[in-house]
Amino acid sequence: MTEMTTAIKAAKLKMQLQCPLPTLDFEVITLGHGSGGLLTNKLLDSGVFDLLRNDWLDQRHDGAVLHLAGPVAFTTDSFVIHPVFFPGGNIGELAVNGTVNDLAMCGAIPAYLSLSFILEEGLPMQEFWDILVAIKFAAEQAGVQIVTGDTKVVERGKGDKIFINTTGIGHLHPQAQISAKRIQVGDKIIVSNYLATHGIAIMSVREGLEFESGIESDTVNLNHTVEALLDDFGAAIHLLRDPTRGGLATVLNEIARDIRQGVHLDQEALPVDESVAGACELLGLDPLYVANEGVFVAVVSSDQAEAFTTTLRTLPHGEQAAVVGEVVADHPGKVVIRSAIGGRRIVNMLVGDQLPRIC
Repeated sequence: MTEMTTAIKAAKLKMQLQCPLPTLDFEVITLGHGSGGLLTNKLLDSGVFDLLRNDWLDQRHDGAVLHLAGPVAFTTDSFVIHPVFFPGGNIGELAVNGTVNDLAMCGAIPAYLSLSFILEEGLPMQEFWDILVAIKFAAEQAGVQIVTGDTKVVERGKGDKIFINTTGIGHLHPQAQISAKRIQVGDKIIVSNYLATHGIAIMSVREGLEFESGIESDTVNLNHTVEALLDDFGAAIHLLRDPTRGGLATVLNEIARDIRQGVHLDQEALPVDESVAGACELLGLDPLYVANEGVFVAVVSSDQAEAFTTTLRTLPHGEQAAVVGEVVADHPGKVVIRSAIGGRRIVNMLVGDQLPRIC
């Protein structure tokens, strides 16, 4: 466990202690909490508005009026993960981090989020509160404001505890030139941290597995790290992607297809924690296809790749950064990996669901 991870866990615990569940009339979510009437207002007043309050939410309007100048990035995402609580986090912080990271991959500095809930009748209030506290924590860590949202309740059995939808807006970094069209043969492919950690953390809960090292999700915000890299390397960063569903293999296949060039991977260079690698072997999973939540892939010009990687290793959540491959003219549209014993094989895009419901 890194010092950064330890500090984040301590900060999470501190916020949980500072934000105890308020006194409410019901111990679980009821259909009345989605009626738009008295129960809805009590839930929002004692929960969402009070906990996440800021100048925009305090207006309690149907939307938020924002003052934006210059180019902006805009993204939306929905989160339906099962289970909603997992080692290292829950659906709340996952929703914030996932949306913030999508904006960062566009080369944007995240600023505002919307937040919408679909709650299932019977969801314990304590669980909903714990998710709200996690959202507050993640938003503060990322430096974003939640400015509008919505809450609906569905009948018992018509949902899965809670679904969350988020939309994010951010200002484009002045030096960002993120586009697959800028990728050139010879560009290096860099992974920011250990692969497959999030997916294995989710699978361990579903399968009732326990690992000596206590594998936890890597869900974190990456926007501050990306912003620092854009400050230093700007136009040398040709593309940024986060390998969530489908993992690294799917992202690289999409890139190879879009640019009509080949991608070469070096298996020995891939950063995978030993415990995660062992769990993948036990479960019959390939780390290349397992989901990540605190990792990004960067395609960087060859003359800046070494400096980029060295800098990334000094930044939060980039300690295990590594150059794992490059863009090549050979085998256009395909990803080929060189194995540890020197053989080569094609890495295809994920077919079907290797690990369902991971975000």
